[in-house]
Amino acid sequence: MCGRFVLTATPEEVRALFRYAEQPNFPPRFNIAPTQPIAIVTGPGAAPKFLLARWGFLPGWVADPKAFSLIINARAETAATKPSFRAAMRHRRCLVPASGFYEWRRTPAGKQPFFIRPRHGGLTAFAGLWETWSSKDGSEIDTACILTVPANRAIAAIHDRMPAVVGPQHHAAWIDTMHVDVAEAMRLIAPVADDYFEAVPVSERVNKVVNDDERLLLPLTEPLLPPAAPPHETAAEARERTQAPDPAGPAGVPKPARRAAPRKKAAGGKAAGGQLDLL
Repeated sequence: MCGRFVLTATPEEVRALFRYAEQPNFPPRFNIAPTQPIAIVTGPGAAPKFLLARWGFLPGWVADPKAFSLIINARAETAATKPSFRAAMRHRRCLVPASGFYEWRRTPAGKQPFFIRPRHGGLTAFAGLWETWSSKDGSEIDTACILTVPANRAIAAIHDRMPAVVGPQHHAAWIDTMHVDVAEAMRLIAPVADDYFEAVPVSERVNKVVNDDERLLLPLTEPLLPPAAPPHETAAEARERTQAPDPAGPAGVPKPARRAAPRKKAAGGKAAGGQLDLL
């Protein structure tokens, strides 16, 4: 799952990696949340285009958005067959630029947030889908979601799902829906290597959407609690879990426009033993 993410790179850095012609200006974001505008890079050919879209996918056939559940993630394994996503998988794949994402691990005291980022820094690209939703009066809004895959061994210590990552060598192919079919595209988004990401325990300030500043990325200084017991854990399993070392180790280390009719588009490695590496 991916319910919050971060994009702190400058517009110039994002443009240099994704190679779109547009020159958008946008601020650094430290706590991007559902329903907010997100930067996406689209096709449909291999030539990339920049677009702002609402994070919350609306299939084209939805009549009333208020009666439709907000979709921020889609399982990559089933997106090609689900009615909500199959058209977008064929015709409207996108890249979502990101500096990292947040995930929460259950503990006996609640949920501990982690900032999960590329180990070597810089930008990454999540695989996404987008759709232009049209209302009865002809107004339009661009919407998007992030595809997820089963977590690799490292991230599984925190959550069982993670965003699907598209490597730079596959950016053009992923968005090129004119020449790259769904089966070929799916081969581009296998879970990344166990050492691709590193996880940093951070403050619960990230839980509040109104908090959106660089302090959210600071490593937590208090000791981490062990993970919560899985459902139906046996006594023997509990003893083994509590006696084994915690893989985490000590801590310390412009809005998308709604377009009115008539429709006019706006320009818009592997960690040792698969252990989670914490700073």
